[in-house]
Amino acid sequence: MYYLGIDVGSVSTDLVIMDEENKILDQLYLKTKGNPIEAVKDGLRQLGRKYQNDEIAGVGTTGSGRTLAAAVAGADAVKNEITAHGVAAATFDPEIRTIIEIGGQDSKIILLRDGVITDFAMNTVCAAGTGSFLDRQAERLGMEIGEMGGYALRAENPVRIAGRCAVFAESDIIHKQQLGCTMEDIIGGMSKALVRNYLSNVAKGKEIIPKVCFQGGVAANSGIRRALEESLGCEILVPEYHKVMGAYGAAVLARELIGEGNKKTRFKGFEAGYDDIRTETFECADCSNHCEVVILRSGGKQIGCFSDRCGKYQTNTADS
Repeated sequence: MYYLGIDVGSVSTDLVIMDEENKILDQLYLKTKGNPIEAVKDGLRQLGRKYQNDEIAGVGTTGSGRTLAAAVAGADAVKNEITAHGVAAATFDPEIRTIIEIGGQDSKIILLRDGVITDFAMNTVCAAGTGSFLDRQAERLGMEIGEMGGYALRAENPVRIAGRCAVFAESDIIHKQQLGCTMEDIIGGMSKALVRNYLSNVAKGKEIIPKVCFQGGVAANSGIRRALEESLGCEILVPEYHKVMGAYGAAVLARELIGEGNKKTRFKGFEAGYDDIRTETFECADCSNHCEVVILRSGGKQIGCFSDRCGKYQTNTADS
């Protein structure tokens, strides 16, 4: 039997298929493109060409769009990304003590002790220390995002880039270009700036103890990895499936939940990827909160509801 994990973020939507031994058998890394419903459906359609519904024993969802993914696919475990990433790292290597996770729009630090999360911090204020900033600079510099790490490793004299703000950092990069600095030294400096920003902002006040695990899409950047190793003075582990660790953790959580209670999964089947899912929004005036309620419907039936603080519209969902 297999377990499905889904991680819906602002930049990417990741799906994994995992077996009962916590081994990843399949993975998808899809661009969310501002439409998480379609991203989840696309993932279900792709996986449905390889797997059967009765092979899926449990489903877990995580990420900022976890409740949406749960409504679309049918989930057994719905957990926040801190929990999912922590579980994934502890499953990958029980000796991991610190998780550095840098995604498309946010970055996190998670501290583990004996596989248990003891502390964490997130940064969602500025994009200077995230993957979206690197994507933007790669596009502006006319190169593929995957090439940036190689340029950084070849830097002989990395320049100083102001990394506290995405706008100031870009201005500084342009200024260094106009001074004739090499592309390698500029990207090397940019990598160091991103790491300084992370350590002084997200990781401020946190005790970073080896083993350190680097997760998220930015972990593929060898320049960032080397800058972290130089700053922290220790080896940085990058899991093979670093891009989809959130989805992996969700799948592990689903396996644990189903196994503990010997429950039957709520998975709707891969054919949910072909459902015509629509949303309707209205403002509830029944109290002073004036909640902007979002109803998710498929085939005329309500399958989800969001943003109603009192939970009024979430009752009798299956019969609505």
